[in-house]
Amino acid sequence: MKKKKFLIIILLTFIFPTFLSLPAFACMPAAPAIDIEAYVSSLKIQKSSQVLLVTNNCASSFAVKIYILEKQAGKWEKVGESFNGVIGEKGFAKPDEKREGDGKSPSGIFSLQMTFGYNESIQTKMPYRKILPDDLWIDDVNAADYNRWVKKDDTQAASYEKMRRDDDLYKYGIVIEYNTSPVIKGQGSAIFLHVWGGENISTGGCVAMSEDNIVRILKWLDPQALPLIIMGTEDIMEWFIQ
Repeated sequence: MKKKKFLIIILLTFIFPTFLSLPAFACMPAAPAIDIEAYVSSLKIQKSSQVLLVTNNCASSFAVKIYILEKQAGKWEKVGESFNGVIGEKGFAKPDEKREGDGKSPSGIFSLQMTFGYNESIQTKMPYRKILPDDLWIDDVNAADYNRWVKKDDTQAASYEKMRRDDDLYKYGIVIEYNTSPVIKGQGSAIFLHVWGGENISTGGCVAMSEDNIVRILKWLDPQALPLIIMGTEDIMEWFIQ
C-alpha cells in the first residue's frame, strides 16, 4: 500500500506535469476546418491576386500555419504546400484589440508593400530597403514618429527597435501594413514578416518563419498583384466575410 502511494506521489509531482507540457498537448495548428480557396474567394479583395493566410485554431497559441494563394484566371488556388510559422507569444488579438506591448499579433487583412533586409539587394519584385546601423523603428507611444522607420539622429523617441540586429531575424523581412495609415498611438508597432528564431520561439507580435520560406515568399511577391496578408484564428476569419 505504501509503495502504491509513493508511486502516485511521484506521478503527480514529476511525471504528470512534464507529460502535460509536451508539445502534443499544446494548442497547435491543425488541418483547417475551412476550405482555404473557397474562404479567400468569399472575401471582398477583388483587386488583389496574391494572398498570404496566417491562421490557427486557438487564439492563445503562437504556432500557426501559413498558406500562399494566388488568383489565376479568376480562381484562387494554393501555391505549394503550407508551412509552419510563429506569431506573438500570446497568440492573436481580436480585430481592433491589438495594443503596444501586449505580446499578441493583430488580426485582420493588411497590405504588403515594402521589404527589407541586411543585403544590398535581394531577389524580389517588391520595393526593398537595406537596413543600415542607424535605422530604428519607433515603439514609443508618446513619440510623434510612433510606428515609423526613422534614422537615429532624426528622432527624440525614448523607445525604439534597432532594425540592424545582432542576429539574422531581420536578414529578410516584409512590413505588414498594420497601424500604418493612419497611425493610432498605442495600437501596436513594428509588425513584420521575418526570419524566426526557431519553430518553438514566439515573436513580440510579428509573423516569423524559416529563412527558406520567407525567401520563397519574397521571390513570389509582385507589387502589381497588390499582395495582402490575412491574419487570425479560423473563428476570427469568419468575421472578415461579414
